[in-house]
Amino acid sequence: MKFKHSVVRPVGLVLSALLAAWLATGCGTTGKDETSAWSADKLYAEAKEETANGGYERAGKLFERLEGRAAGTLLAQQAQVERAYVLYKSGEKAQALSVLERFIKLHPTSPAIDYALYLQGLVNFNDNLGILGNLSRQDLAERDQQASRDSYQSFKQLVDQYPQSRYAEDAQVRMNYIVNSLAAYEVHVARYYFRRGAYVAAANRAQQTVQEFQQSPSTEEALFLMVRSYDRLGLADLRDDADRVLRKNYPNSPFLGAQGVSAKPRSWWQFW
Repeated sequence: MKFKHSVVRPVGLVLSALLAAWLATGCGTTGKDETSAWSADKLYAEAKEETANGGYERAGKLFERLEGRAAGTLLAQQAQVERAYVLYKSGEKAQALSVLERFIKLHPTSPAIDYALYLQGLVNFNDNLGILGNLSRQDLAERDQQASRDSYQSFKQLVDQYPQSRYAEDAQVRMNYIVNSLAAYEVHVARYYFRRGAYVAAANRAQQTVQEFQQSPSTEEALFLMVRSYDRLGLADLRDDADRVLRKNYPNSPFLGAQGVSAKPRSWWQFW
C-alpha cells in the first residue's frame, strides 16, 4: 500500500509553521537573563546582598558572571574569592578549594591574596576541626589530620608573608589550635599502640610528638609514654633519659611517680 504524500506534506508544513511562531514569541525559552544589562557594580552589589541573606547558590552564579564580565580587573579577582566563600558556606568545600588554588596560582600579587590564603586555611580548618568548638561527641584529635595540616600551611603562609594582614591574628590563633590538635592526635595514636603492647610503635609516635610539637601540652604525656614504652622494652638508658627530660620540664607532672622512674599515677589513666 502506498501513502499519498499530498496528505502528509500539508500537516508537516502546518506543524513547522506553528513551531516557528511559538519560538518567535519566546515561549520556547527560559526567559531573558535579567543581569544582561546590569553593570559590574550592580552585579557585585546584588551578589553581596544574596550572600548576606544566605542565598549562596544565586550569589555564586552572580559572582561567576561578574568574574567573566569584568575579566582582567581587580573586581573580577574579588568576585573569584567571593565565589569561593559562598561555595564554602554552601558546603561545596572541594569546589571552594579548587577555586582558591587556581586564584592563588594565577594572582600571587593580588590585593586579595591574603584573604584567599586565610579562606583556604579556613575551609580545611572547618572541614576537619570545627570552629574552635566541639561540634560532635567525637574527639576532634582522633580524626584524620591531613586537612588540618593543609590548613596550618595556608595560615602559616599568610602569617609569614602578610603579617600586617587583618586576617593574620586570627590565623595565628588557629595555627596554635591546629598544632595542639596534631600533637594530641599523635599522643592518641601512641597511647593506642601502648595499650595493645606495640611498645616500639608507641615510643616512636610519642618521640615524634616531642620532636615536632615541643610547645604543645601533649608533650608531657608523650614523654611519659616514652618512659613507659622503653621500660616495657627493657631499654633502661632510653627510659631514664626520657624520665629526666619529663622531670626537668614538668616537675609537678601528675605522671611522675615517687620512684626514680615515672610510674602510673593511681588516679590517672585507669585504662592503662
